[in-house]
Amino acid sequence: MDFNGQAIAGLGPLSYEAQRGLYLHPTYAVTPAREPLGVLDAYMWAREPKGADGVRPGIKESTRWTEGYERVAEQAAALPATRLVYVADRESDIMALMVKAKELGHPADWLLRSQHNRTLPGGGKLWDQVTAGKPVGRIHFTLAARQAQPARAVRQQVWAQRVTLPDAAGGVVSATCIVAREVDPPAGVKPIEWRLLSNREVDDLDAAAQLIDWYRARWEVELFFHVLKNGCRVEALQLALSLPP
Repeated sequence: MDFNGQAIAGLGPLSYEAQRGLYLHPTYAVTPAREPLGVLDAYMWAREPKGADGVRPGIKESTRWTEGYERVAEQAAALPATRLVYVADRESDIMALMVKAKELGHPADWLLRSQHNRTLPGGGKLWDQVTAGKPVGRIHFTLAARQAQPARAVRQQVWAQRVTLPDAAGGVVSATCIVAREVDPPAGVKPIEWRLLSNREVDDLDAAAQLIDWYRARWEVELFFHVLKNGCRVEALQLALSLPP
């Protein structure tokens, strides 16, 4: 949230050191049918300025992903008859989150956009090994219009494989890796390819398609941000009191 130029105490650097504002990391709940249920948690912080050595002090910003999962896990304990799934984009692809979920006994499922083509214990790379296997099938759906791009039909070929991922402590985490790659995209359009990781097991195309559909629901948080910034105009709010001299 960019509050540059406003006299607000407690702001920190944003994309560059002179730009001032705050970071907000909400955990937003929706149903599989995309019905919004509200904000479960809001992790807010201001970055510390970099020191003379170019290093920024403070806790790791990646902590917000693990904290978000823990808040969902708390909700899962209070809602034993409801399946909760923690869905997150590329930045959440950190081993600390997967290890934390394992330590807690997976009270909530997790579904992450894979960012790292990890080296597997037996050698070879994660995405290459998954796509070297036999596809589980194909799916098709309509990609909604966004950012001046019209809606269009998408067909994807899907691979799914259970893998073992090493953690930094010498242990392992079991996960399912799904790769969904667009087939025959329109001319001049970048093919849509998603690589996902989840604790859930996938035995067939239906199970893989369900996880992909759940990941597509992540777009609802982008609509939430759009409403917050452009509808509510949160960055233009008067958050400090200016008294006359």
